[in-house]
Amino acid sequence: MKYEKRWTALALLCTAQFMVIMDTSIIGVALPAIKTELGYTQSGLQWIFNAYVILFGGILLLGGRLSDLFGARKIFMWGFGILAAASFGAGAAWSPEILNTSRAVQGLGSALIAPAAMTLLMTTFTDPKELGKAFGFWGASAAAGGSAGVFLGGVITEWLDWRWVFYINIPIALIVLAFSKQYLVAGRKAIGKVDWAGAILATVSLILFVYAIVTAESAGWFSLQTIGLLAAAVLLFVVFISTQKKKQDPLLPLQIFKVPNLTAGNLVMGLMAAAWIPLWFFLNLYLQQILRLNAFNSGLALLPMTVVIMIVMVGLTGKLVAKFGFKRNLVAGLISLTASLILFAFVPTNGTYLLNVLPASLLGALGMSLAYIPGTMASMSGAKPEETGLASGIVNTSYQIGSAIGLAIIAVIAAAVTKSAAAAGVTEAEALNNGFQTAFISAAVVSAVSVLIAVIKIKQGK
Repeated sequence: MKYEKRWTALALLCTAQFMVIMDTSIIGVALPAIKTELGYTQSGLQWIFNAYVILFGGILLLGGRLSDLFGARKIFMWGFGILAAASFGAGAAWSPEILNTSRAVQGLGSALIAPAAMTLLMTTFTDPKELGKAFGFWGASAAAGGSAGVFLGGVITEWLDWRWVFYINIPIALIVLAFSKQYLVAGRKAIGKVDWAGAILATVSLILFVYAIVTAESAGWFSLQTIGLLAAAVLLFVVFISTQKKKQDPLLPLQIFKVPNLTAGNLVMGLMAAAWIPLWFFLNLYLQQILRLNAFNSGLALLPMTVVIMIVMVGLTGKLVAKFGFKRNLVAGLISLTASLILFAFVPTNGTYLLNVLPASLLGALGMSLAYIPGTMASMSGAKPEETGLASGIVNTSYQIGSAIGLAIIAVIAAAVTKSAAAAGVTEAEALNNGFQTAFISAAVVSAVSVLIAVIKIKQGK
């Protein structure tokens, strides 16, 4: 029997997805203003993003498990409560440490929201055709959240204050909380226990790994600090995997990786994020620091991407998947994303928006529009109903971990190139742009690898 309030429920769930993803991108345009007021270093700016994503990615598996055990709606609402409180803390921050901590707590709230929301989506829509349509809106809200976050960030930073890029979450969260019990199903409750030890091991392992990469440039790639942190991260991850094999109720039941396409699909999603998020991060900096656009115009410059994503995801992707299957669409989208990054790798210091930004940005938007939903579908296509929360947690984890590690590594590479160029005596703009070009070509390589994996490992399906 179809749930009669399902489309209103979808609106709430899409709002949640939009908001969670928006939080990873809305700060992009505000970065220069935040840097000036709070005293961040150029390389330290990425921690505003990474602090959020590390906790988000590290706790998503736990969020998925809690959703299965205690009911998706309850965890969904808890997540929004935490996110609203942390958003107030971020907006009121008076130092980099306070802002980074608040962003981390925002990531914790989002880690509860994301898998619970996807579980509610799968539970609410039982008809395959309606589920496909719902997935179209769901995917569009995610991609649009990333795109619109940039535009909204520009509007807010230019006309209000950068602090409102965080405060804006509070009224949205309160509206969602007010209507959740009325329109969202409670969700199934599984029998089992929470693997708290596994959650701690997985999260700490990720934090140590990303921190080691981010600080490698200043500490030295072969320094005792870098090697020690990487070794500790690997050791904790090995311990995590070994404990999962022995526990009766593990955080990550390893047998789920026998599901067709799950392993390859998640690897593709992680690499896709490792290419897409650096594109946004460095394109924002290029627009403001090289083309000298103000915050509002920088956000406005990327509005066409949002339009393309919304039109293609809602109007075309579902139909294309139904006709050609998710593999062909996934591969086509990833090829478009790779081509976009290659074009960005040649942006000049004296570039123009119409020639050097708009065409490549539209190609990238088309690529993500074609690839995001098929990638998610491929990763979850073989999961059993009782594994939905876990599978969605894994997909979200792969995407967020990929984005965190991808940005961390590429930011370090870009900073090293900028430093080397500055030492060679070029202008500040030229040094920065050399770093940005290197970042884009590095992301293109990552995206190209995802194409190869999708072609070789993903099995065709509809």
